[in-house]
Amino acid sequence: MIEDDTRLAAMVGEYLGQSGFGFSHSVNAQTGLTQLQGQGNAAPDLVILDLMLPDMDGLEVCRRIRALPGALAQIPVLMLTAKGDPMDRIVGLEMGADDYLPKPFEPRELLARIRAILRRRTPEPAPTGQVLRFGSLEIDRDARSVSVGGVACDLTAYQFDLLQVLAERSGRVLSRDQIMEAVRGRELEAFDRSIDVHMGRIRSAIEVDAKNPKRILTVRGVGYVFAKQQD
Repeated sequence: MIEDDTRLAAMVGEYLGQSGFGFSHSVNAQTGLTQLQGQGNAAPDLVILDLMLPDMDGLEVCRRIRALPGALAQIPVLMLTAKGDPMDRIVGLEMGADDYLPKPFEPRELLARIRAILRRRTPEPAPTGQVLRFGSLEIDRDARSVSVGGVACDLTAYQFDLLQVLAERSGRVLSRDQIMEAVRGRELEAFDRSIDVHMGRIRSAIEVDAKNPKRILTVRGVGYVFAKQQD
């Protein structure tokens, strides 16, 4: 995030951190551009860019990002601004911004826009094979069935969807919001904490010891991760 309002940046960083995102902040354009150019393969997945910075216009910053070498030029940019003039939005998009959000904004809307941009830029790879195998655990996507050691597991359709989302992204920590969004084609419960209840039931079905899980692990303060290495 390149933003001179440190209080806003701290709030955004805390919120995104709770949703499973790494976050770094630069207070001015020059520092932000220097950090981008120095990160190489560790470059961020997205830049949140304020339009009104003390040392450089945000539009110019966006133009310079698009002029960076290689993959750096393709980093998605989400612009923030206090200006409400539609022309500012048009110019920003023409300069290469991927989206535009006026201040003040709801953190949840910012998160939704970030996820939408990342989905467009980095779509999920198509899974290979219709049966996912993790040791004695098998997940048949066509039959929508789960078994452990050849014994069928009793899961609801919603619980199967939750397990499939985690298994297809094994090794990746997913927040509750990310999990809910990934199964957004179904009717979701209103509160993300309901996922915790379902995870408990899934663990009871697929774990040897649901109180000491080895397959679906809780990452405190973030969400869940499906372990790559299992029995």
